[in-house]
Amino acid sequence: MAATVVRYLRSVGSPTSAPAEREPESVDALPRPDLRAVGDDERAPVSPAEFRAVLGNFASGVTVITAPPGADADTDADADGSGAGSGSGPAGFACQSFASLSLDPPLVTFMVARTSTTWPRIARAGVFCVNILGAEQGELCRSFAVSGADKFAGVAHTPSPVTGSPQLDAVPAWIDCRIHAVHTGGDHLIVVGRVVAMGAAGEGDPLLFHKGRFGRLAD
Repeated sequence: MAATVVRYLRSVGSPTSAPAEREPESVDALPRPDLRAVGDDERAPVSPAEFRAVLGNFASGVTVITAPPGADADTDADADGSGAGSGSGPAGFACQSFASLSLDPPLVTFMVARTSTTWPRIARAGVFCVNILGAEQGELCRSFAVSGADKFAGVAHTPSPVTGSPQLDAVPAWIDCRIHAVHTGGDHLIVVGRVVAMGAAGEGDPLLFHKGRFGRLAD
């Protein structure tokens, strides 16, 4: 029995040893396509216009999700406005639907449209950096929300410390992540990232988004 236990521990590694640094692995960019949307015989209980109007009452922060350059050199244009320029450069898109998820282990999550052509590039990279935008960075957000442009043109950034994803200059906070899991949520994907590094400037107000407009905190 003892010999069996020893062989098992050797095969999986000692539980007290530090985990080895692993290379990022690409993930399935479009998991479970059968759950993409309602079926042809289903009728949505609310209209898309009503859904957007009501949910627009929820104010949120704004982020830019970035990933390092991939091995592919194709050029993609994102039909839904969440793509990012040349496939040979870094990837990035403006993202409102971001949230913290778990403290132990440290997990965060963001949602991305299944029609996004930027997301497959992030999936291939296996890593991403969440750049939390400040109150004065509305134009920066808009530059990452356009379709088919080089979104990093003129944007200063440095590689994040662990994954090498673009860390945008002057953002109030950043979160470096490896992709932990991807789940289907209708016409969007729910991406879970495991935090491997993070930092914050500790000053400045956040950029807010409410009813289709940018805003900021007021006293």
